Amino acid sequence: MGLERRGRADQGQPEANPLGEEPTVGPKPKVKSFEIPKRLVYEAWEKVRANKGAPGVDTVTITEFANDERDNLYKLWNRMSSGSYFPGPVRAVEIPKDHGAGVRVLGVPNTADRVAQTAAAMLLEERLEPISSTPTATAIALGSVPMTPWLWLASAAGSRTG
Repeated sequence: MGLERRGRADQGQPEANPLGEEPTVGPKPKVKSFEIPKRLVYEAWEKVRANKGAPGVDTVTITEFANDERDNLYKLWNRMSSGSYFPGPVRAVEIPKDHGAGVRVLGVPNTADRVAQTAAAMLLEERLEPISSTPTATAIALGSVPMTPWLWLASAAGSRTG
């Protein structure tokens, strides 16, 4: 039994795919699930570092995080942009209430989680700022338009940036 001659993939229309190659144009696959610039994560890290703060449950201080800054920030960016980031547990710290009537529990996140939260807040603020400076947002702030959840979110984002 000999080799069988098979037809081309172009179904006899050589102009459709002249060299029998894969098409070179077309939609490019997304590399990451979320487009988060590396620069944004670095700017968030700078804010967290400037704020200082206590370590979380993992006991990694700001200084220890900074010692391996490049690797830590890359891992965080990679997880956030691929959609596989999940925050870790928080360290519970009891602080006294204002009037001395008991204590309240404050959750202290890990350093990496603080960077992720700051980056997410910066990204949302950047995207919601144009919305919050519209006439509708101004009317909501003045109380002349009924508040819906989406309008509340847009107005809340605007009130923190001013």
